[in-house]
Amino acid sequence: MKKIAIVVGLFFTIFSSQAQLTNGKGEALPRPADALQLKENTHNFGKIPQGRPAVYVFEVANTGKTPLKLDNVQASCGCTTPEWSRDAIEPGATAQIKVGYNAYAEGPFTKTVTVVYNTNMTKTITISGEVLKSPASSAPENPSIQLLKQIN
Repeated sequence: MKKIAIVVGLFFTIFSSQAQLTNGKGEALPRPADALQLKENTHNFGKIPQGRPAVYVFEVANTGKTPLKLDNVQASCGCTTPEWSRDAIEPGATAQIKVGYNAYAEGPFTKTVTVVYNTNMTKTITISGEVLKSPASSAPENPSIQLLKQIN
């Protein structure tokens, strides 16, 4: 008798938890709409010179009906630095996430920035490009300079 009560209890628990995921007709309930919309979630800097920081501004919009808070914006490495406002984004308003990349290392790169908002929701931004090696000197030496100095 105890076994039957346990089985019935487990069945009821499983059935009632399943009911929370459906509308009573067996149809799944839609997930809540995602209020944070990125105008674009990737940016390719193309070819950039070594030693010069590259910056791009991503625009985000709150398409929901309640204020939206960006809790954290975290880069995948120390060479990428995000900046954002800690103020809530009102419904219908936009905000900016400025992402800077320190183009120190030569070669292609792909970096991600994770946006955490409304406590536990996330979006990912990706930046990429190729850092070109800086020339050894700012300009090639001109051998005719010595000739000009001798004329004067």
